[in-house]
Amino acid sequence: MSSELRVIISGGGTGGHIFPAVSIANAVKDLRPDAKILFVGALGRMEMQRVPAAGYDIKGLPIQGFDRKNLLKNVKVLYKIWKSQRMARQIIKEFRPQVAVGVGGYASGPTLNMAAAQGIPCLLQEQNSYAGVTNKLLAKKAAKICVAYEGMERFFPAEKIMLTGNPVRQQLLESTVTREAAVRSFGLDPEKKTILLVGGSLGARTINESVLQHLDLIKNGDVQFIWQTGKFYSAEIAERLKGHEMPQLKVLDFISDMAAAYKAADLVISRAGASSVSEFCLLGKPVILVPSPNVAEDHQTKNALALVHRDAALYVKDAEAKEQLLPLAIATVHDDAKLESLSKNVLKLALPDSARIIAQEVIKLAENGK
Repeated sequence: MSSELRVIISGGGTGGHIFPAVSIANAVKDLRPDAKILFVGALGRMEMQRVPAAGYDIKGLPIQGFDRKNLLKNVKVLYKIWKSQRMARQIIKEFRPQVAVGVGGYASGPTLNMAAAQGIPCLLQEQNSYAGVTNKLLAKKAAKICVAYEGMERFFPAEKIMLTGNPVRQQLLESTVTREAAVRSFGLDPEKKTILLVGGSLGARTINESVLQHLDLIKNGDVQFIWQTGKFYSAEIAERLKGHEMPQLKVLDFISDMAAAYKAADLVISRAGASSVSEFCLLGKPVILVPSPNVAEDHQTKNALALVHRDAALYVKDAEAKEQLLPLAIATVHDDAKLESLSKNVLKLALPDSARIIAQEVIKLAENGK
C-alpha cells in the first residue's frame, strides 16, 4: 500500500451524526497523521459549519429528503438526488479515496453509492438502536457496519456487524475539572444539588415548557438548574422569565463547555439522541430521557428504552413531560441511592474507545482494498 491514506467521510444533518463523524476523523488522524480526510455533507445543513470548525475540508451536495406531505415537491428532490450522485462521482474521482465512511444522513447516500460503484470499500456507522433509512439502503454495499446497540441483525447482515458503540466528543472524556469548580463556573452553589437540562443543539420546546410550568416549584425548592434553552427559544424564554428572580436557575441559550456542565450535574434531563445517550453511558450520568416524537421511526424512544429496560435511565413521554418531568427530577435528585444505582447501571452499557476501534477498521479496509 502507498504511504498515503485517503478517507472520505459522509453524512450529517444533526449533531448526532456530525460528532461521531468528526471523532472518527480525529481517531484516524491519531493513528495515521499522514491521512488525508475529506467530508461530504448536504448543503445548508449543520455539517457545512461544524466540520470546517473542527479543522476538516468539506464538499456540499444539494441533496434533501423526500417531502411526504407534498408529493409534487419530490420532482425537485429527485433532480437533486440525480445531481448529487453526479457531483459525488466527480468528488470521488478527484479525491481518490481508498475507503469511504457513512455516518447516516442525506449526503451519505449518493457518496457511498458512488464509492461502492467504483470498488471502494465502505464502512457504515449507525448511531441508533433503530437503523436509519440511508444506512439500511446502503447495508448491502458496505464491507463493515459499526453499531452501538445489540440486536442490529434486524436491519443489517449479521456477518458485517461490529459492536463498537458511538464515538463521543473527546473533550468530554478528557476533562479534569472538579464538580465544585464546574458548578462555580456557572455561578451556582456547589453545596446544592444540580440538574442539567439540555434539549439537543437546537433546544426542545417540551423540556423548556416543562420548566416554565413549574417556576414556583423551582423557586421554592433547594435544587439549582443549568438550563440550555436553545438559541431558537432564548428570546421568548427571557421574556417569560421577566419578573422572576431565581438565582438558582442558570439560563443559557447554548452551553459551549459541555464537559463542565456534565461534571456539575447530579442529574441530567435530555432528549434521547444516540450521541447523547452514549455520552451518558461513558460518563456514568444519571439521566431522565424525554424522547423527541419528531424523529424518523420514533428511534429516540427505542434508544431510551434500551437504557430503561436495564434500569440505567428514567423515561418520561414527551406528551406527559410538562406535568411530570420537573416533579420527578426534583424527587430523583434528592434520592442518593437512586442516583447511585442509575450511574452504576448506565456505566455498564458504556463502550469506550469506539472512535479508535472504528478508525482501526477504516484503516484495515483501506489496506485490504488496496
